[in-house]
Amino acid sequence: MTPRATPPSVLVVDDESGILQTLEILLRAEGFTPHMAQGGKAALEKIPALSPDIVLSDVRMPQVTGVEVLAAARAHDPDVPVILMTAQATLQTAMQAVNEGAFYYIQKPFRNDELVAILKRAAEHRQLRVENTSLKKEIKKRERRAAGAPIGNNRAWLEVLRLAEAVAPTESTVLVTGESGTGKEVVARYIHDLSARADSTFQSINCGALPEGLLESELFGHVKGSFTGAVKDKEGLFAAASGGTFFLDEIGETTPATQVKLLRVLQHREVIPVGATDPVPIDTRIIAATNRDLEEEIRRGTFRRDLFYRLNVIAVHLPPLRDRADDVLLLAESFLQRTAEQRGEAPRKLSGEAAELLQAYQWPGNVRELENAMERAVILSSGTSIGVSALPERVTERRSEPLVTDRATPNPTLETIERAYIQFVLQSEQGNKTRAAEVLGIDPSTLHRKLARYGEVT
Repeated sequence: MTPRATPPSVLVVDDESGILQTLEILLRAEGFTPHMAQGGKAALEKIPALSPDIVLSDVRMPQVTGVEVLAAARAHDPDVPVILMTAQATLQTAMQAVNEGAFYYIQKPFRNDELVAILKRAAEHRQLRVENTSLKKEIKKRERRAAGAPIGNNRAWLEVLRLAEAVAPTESTVLVTGESGTGKEVVARYIHDLSARADSTFQSINCGALPEGLLESELFGHVKGSFTGAVKDKEGLFAAASGGTFFLDEIGETTPATQVKLLRVLQHREVIPVGATDPVPIDTRIIAATNRDLEEEIRRGTFRRDLFYRLNVIAVHLPPLRDRADDVLLLAESFLQRTAEQRGEAPRKLSGEAAELLQAYQWPGNVRELENAMERAVILSSGTSIGVSALPERVTERRSEPLVTDRATPNPTLETIERAYIQFVLQSEQGNKTRAAEVLGIDPSTLHRKLARYGEVT
């Protein structure tokens, strides 16, 4: 039998006190932890509290039979092995016990060594079921992590993922910040998938997409007749996410009135449906996100300071894609692969010039803009390669202004000096950007960003 941290617990059920005393002595001597219930009714009361590893029950008992104890134990825990014992065995009761899921059916009187052997097999069976269930959960968790892990090797991005992985097992509220399109919901789902709530629901709502009245109804629910059109009670998303995670996107768009109600949720873990007076408790992990600077909104008086502190328990800030130029091609290839799979086609490859343009572009719409650009490229391309012509014009257009002009600059700015120095190094290295980046002491991705900002060197 697999070693255990604690001895297997056995709930022994019989209406005869003498049998209970005898079995308690036997089980303790054999390394089990016995719990005694005199009669089936007492057993039904003890099963939920004890959650025993094994149930050993007599069949014929007044009020509640052993078969009813079997059904109750299996309803509480489908993996618990139940052993039934009886002095009046019949084929009918044996078949009924097997059909109800009994692990074993033993006839009284029995030898002590026979019962102990059955109990040890039941304990092994229980342990294997528990380990199998745990292994399946771990496999599913790893599959979710592999499938849902946000893509990227950029150093700042990896720091984001490490923070997400560290906070995921906790129940702490998380505030995800970053520009639109940086992947805030992707990170929120990643945190959920790595949490103990992963097997429960992930609910989300865009707080900026609904007017105040409708948003509150969606968040908190409402009771019948609370407003025109409320023809029946409606459960809110906080309640619907019970046991799981609720993602509040663009929370900075909420009105002060809604913020007061959200503060109550975070403080008391309860909601009051619109039109109701009694609070409803919730068990929901909250992750919020915004592309606004909430501290600036607090200074402007549009966001509550106390709500900000409740939300900002763990802050996760996502870098914009322009600061992750080394991840652009990795993300682009992932989007191309996914789009091809959705269309039932072979994946396309980026041409060298197209790849260079993608890395040089600033991506003001961030990852979402890149994803849309790749979907467009697949649709407009023929063959196996994606060329420059399939990319959006905003990505392919080059600035005609050279890095250095003949115009006199009475008081040159640092930007002007930097532009001139970059051109000088590039010319010295015959246009080789990799070597130029080494001379400049910056990453090639940083050089690409600067060239995109100043305009390509001709």
